Amino acid sequence: MTKFLKFSNPDLICHPAAWLLCFALILQACSPANDESAIPMLPKNELNAFVQHLSDSLHAQTIAVSLYDLETGESFHHNEKELLHAASTMKVPVMIELYRQAEAGTFSIDDSIAIKNQFRSIVDDSEYKISEDSENTLYEKIGQKAAIRDLMSLMITWSSNLATNLLIELVDAKSVTNTMHELGAPDIQVLRGVEDIKAYRKGWSNRTTSYDMMMVMRAIAENKAASKENCAEMIDILKQQHFTEGIASGVPEGVATASKSGAITAIQHDCGIVFPPDRKPYILIVLTKGIAVPKDAQKAIAAISKKVYQTLNPTTDN
Repeated sequence: MTKFLKFSNPDLICHPAAWLLCFALILQACSPANDESAIPMLPKNELNAFVQHLSDSLHAQTIAVSLYDLETGESFHHNEKELLHAASTMKVPVMIELYRQAEAGTFSIDDSIAIKNQFRSIVDDSEYKISEDSENTLYEKIGQKAAIRDLMSLMITWSSNLATNLLIELVDAKSVTNTMHELGAPDIQVLRGVEDIKAYRKGWSNRTTSYDMMMVMRAIAENKAASKENCAEMIDILKQQHFTEGIASGVPEGVATASKSGAITAIQHDCGIVFPPDRKPYILIVLTKGIAVPKDAQKAIAAISKKVYQTLNPTTDN
């Protein structure tokens, strides 16, 4: 409660110094008891300079960054609207669409579908096969069936291209794109499965911006992508990703990350939800293009992740 001044000499009430003192006491009473509790603003100029320096030193064509802090509601963006090849980050939108269609009753996540390696190009409906993959055990099961849930796990944790194409065929790429637009990601394009070379040569590729992927990951973190239970399941799956050279490498050991990376020639991306202790999580998206050495791109993503973590957790020993 504000304390009122009591002057022994009534003439002092009209003195300017008395009014200044009174005003100062009122401000002190209305301000937070502990100045350290005030939420600091993101040093956006500093972050922007850090990302630009990395980009210049690596001769990158683009480094795009989007950050959203669920603790404070603050955000940071750098080249956030540049549309880039999505690589395997598009597998997160596919996962969301799977859960949403399951919730709508189209199928059950625990239903099984046939495993095959024949797919149709969106260009002319000609047949093509997956020839390169980061996960090989699924190929040994061609001709058998697998649960949608298991295929989805392989798609995210091991970035299985075969599982991805089977699941895109199930939910339809257009439906995936429409759902992402509904979630506030207006520019993302999920057009096709992996290794549709005819479509690639025409420039018909899955694309995204860092802003759109931020909105996608934020929808999961805020339980808007699907039901609260299914969003929690998605986070659990993303926490199991085996490719952790990017965002996860930039945070202290023991800090959980739920992420999905993606890579093709001259492209390295990572999209994650980071869970620091004693605060709400934050969303970090880093997309890179044109960095000649893949490991250099991964190190750049990790460096940005470390910088962001230190900025948002200044008292943490990292």
